[in-house]
Amino acid sequence: MTTARLVILYAFFAVIATLANLGVQRVVLLGGKGGLWLMAAIATGTLAGLVIKYILDKRWIFFDQSTGVAVHGRKFSLYTAMGLVTTAIFWGAEATAWAIWQTDLAREIGAVLGLSVGYVVKFKLDRKFVFPDARMKPA
Repeated sequence: MTTARLVILYAFFAVIATLANLGVQRVVLLGGKGGLWLMAAIATGTLAGLVIKYILDKRWIFFDQSTGVAVHGRKFSLYTAMGLVTTAIFWGAEATAWAIWQTDLAREIGAVLGLSVGYVVKFKLDRKFVFPDARMKPA
């Protein structure tokens, strides 16, 4: 797979996972309003996006052919842990931009930069720790 195709596919999967996350959040929020509903929506949406991105990355980015509940459990746990690391990058960039310039535009630019850096780091972490045997091309 060419680098350009890999980047486009990876970004496309990130968009799919984000839309799934937000869609699930909206569905949960149909059930009610308030802090508990919001927390439930965020948690459920995050889980949905995470599972979808894992499945897509496993199959179409890393071409991982492994099977079994134990293997998937270990890999999904590692995949989630790598996501926590990169979420800290994203939140940190967004919060730092807000703290310095205190405008919505700066915050959003910080978020986009943080997400961009975070996804590059996530790919590298996933390749090294989650899918170390990845061939990076279809069989």
